[in-house]
Amino acid sequence: MMKTQYNIPRLPLPYDLETKEVLRQLNKSNKKLAELKGLARTIPNENILVSTLTLQEAKDSSDVENIVTTQDDLYKADLDMKRNVMSASAKEVLNYRAAIQRGFILVREKKVLTINIIKEIQKALEHNSAGFRSVPGTTLKRSDGEVVYTPPQDLDSINLYMGDLERFINDESLCDCDPLVKMAIIHHQFESIHPFYDGNGRTGRIINVLYLVLSDLLDLPILYLSRYITQNKAEYYRLIQGIRDTEGDNSRQWETWILFMLRAVEVTAEDTMRLVKAISEMMARYKNILRPLFGKQYRHELLNNLFYHPYTKVEFLEKEMQIQRLAATRYLNKMVEAGILEKVKVWRTNYYINKDLMALFLMGSNLAEEPGTES
Repeated sequence: MMKTQYNIPRLPLPYDLETKEVLRQLNKSNKKLAELKGLARTIPNENILVSTLTLQEAKDSSDVENIVTTQDDLYKADLDMKRNVMSASAKEVLNYRAAIQRGFILVREKKVLTINIIKEIQKALEHNSAGFRSVPGTTLKRSDGEVVYTPPQDLDSINLYMGDLERFINDESLCDCDPLVKMAIIHHQFESIHPFYDGNGRTGRIINVLYLVLSDLLDLPILYLSRYITQNKAEYYRLIQGIRDTEGDNSRQWETWILFMLRAVEVTAEDTMRLVKAISEMMARYKNILRPLFGKQYRHELLNNLFYHPYTKVEFLEKEMQIQRLAATRYLNKMVEAGILEKVKVWRTNYYINKDLMALFLMGSNLAEEPGTES
């Protein structure tokens, strides 16, 4: 019979988890994160990365929960195309992106990651104000219905553990281990507390990237972490449960879990850098086409629009370039003629697709397999 009870530890943990193997992996992971942070600063408009990469993170994190949608559906939904028939999955993913962006604004402004901010994130994610669980009965089950874990059942215990976690996140004096090790501990602890009725997995993965921002390891919430978890989903859940299932000293299980998360950081930072570089190169190429195409009428807002909105429309260009509708239409149609955009009509509205950027997102999962790159 599988053990379903787990005595959640108070933080900090009573182990020295920075073993030789962990320190070796930390060196690799921190190096890649620093490279990603520096590379992101080369994109002049941070909103482009926040918009495009958080949507990719949202898609992959939702895939972990079997909320599957397509890139095309996402961008159509983001534009309110066919709003009445927008898929439930697309809505879930867009809610996830809104939750990341809400959390990022709060963390950057307040310089802390508190219980109230975590509740705000879950509220944006699930569109409800239920807060922490107050009714017993929550269990985590396998696909065959067998209970594998029973989280704390009463609100007092949840508040106790979450208060403990909040202090651990924000009080650096409680633990002198590397922030990436802390991130792995925080993630496991949050998933074990399982404080909400819904959205715990996705909220926990948002906390990961916000903690990296809080720790100044990233300026923007752009680490593509959920793709690695999706690709290694069975291992991810096995390692989380392995800590819970081990009686007594489970330091070895913690080490294995931390190594998994550190490897996730290294691999996804590398993947995200490839994507950011490809976006940067594409922007430079488009700029070299657009400047001679429009001459004195060229403005940088035009380029930003094409990358902030892979699907764009006349109204977006009007607003962002502060021009009349006729002028915006002329800009877009001229780019269609030049082969930069593809024009599609849905109902009575024309939409303009940045085909190259969409193709880049569609092939994103294969970027790590390019020859001559690290796996």
